Amino acid sequence: MVHNFDPVFIDLGIFQIRWYSLAYIAGIALGWLYAIKIIEKLSLKKNYFLVRREQFDELITYLIIGIVLGGRLGYVIFYNFKYYSENIIEIFKLWQGGMSFHGGLIGLIIAVYIYSKNSKTSFFKFADIISCVAPIGIFLGRIANFINGELYGKVSTLPWAIIFPYAGNVARHPSQIYEAILEGFILFILLNYLAFKKNLIIKSGYISGLFLIFYSILRIIAENFREPDVHIGYLFNYISMGTLLSLIIFFVGFIIILLIKKNE
Repeated sequence: MVHNFDPVFIDLGIFQIRWYSLAYIAGIALGWLYAIKIIEKLSLKKNYFLVRREQFDELITYLIIGIVLGGRLGYVIFYNFKYYSENIIEIFKLWQGGMSFHGGLIGLIIAVYIYSKNSKTSFFKFADIISCVAPIGIFLGRIANFINGELYGKVSTLPWAIIFPYAGNVARHPSQIYEAILEGFILFILLNYLAFKKNLIIKSGYISGLFLIFYSILRIIAENFREPDVHIGYLFNYISMGTLLSLIIFFVGFIIILLIKKNE
């Protein structure tokens, strides 16, 4: 199979609408709608839930800023600092791609922290809800990566391997699809099952910690099929930057769970 998707959804000459931007918009919109459903469901639990829908509506603006700024700066710092330090103006060209999940995660955490302080509401009350809905955006983002033909996988002879135009005339793993399934679909099912079927959502912080742990594990699995960035390669000749960052947030999630258990 040969990848021949056009990353531009609509081209109006001086203005373009790209699948990548649509993925972000759809991910935030669908995540917001599902978050409202969660809030409405949890509000029925007496003496438990402290987040109101109006508060989450206000939080959305903080989240958008945190995700976009964090995602872009994360990519600049973690993946291509030398290039962007010499080409500052390129940092602002978001339409050319280049967003880091881990950077976006840091930006989101900072945004939630600021809003929770301003609204005098528990940080983890918001973070747990966001953890339940985040895989929706991750799924759509990875599909957009596939359409863009970026973040492709290693060389493969499997029947579903794909030839990406920017990666030479060899078939490769569609690692973007692997990540969409692992970090999007499976993570969504897993977290929401634990949150609502096992009722872990009532233990403030639990779902946030589990999100960090499970995402890291699934991301590291996917990294085994993904071609590392050419200008970075493997760190210490063994692990990719994505794996290293995932290991860090794995331990952060593990510490959160340990602290919750200690407090219990």
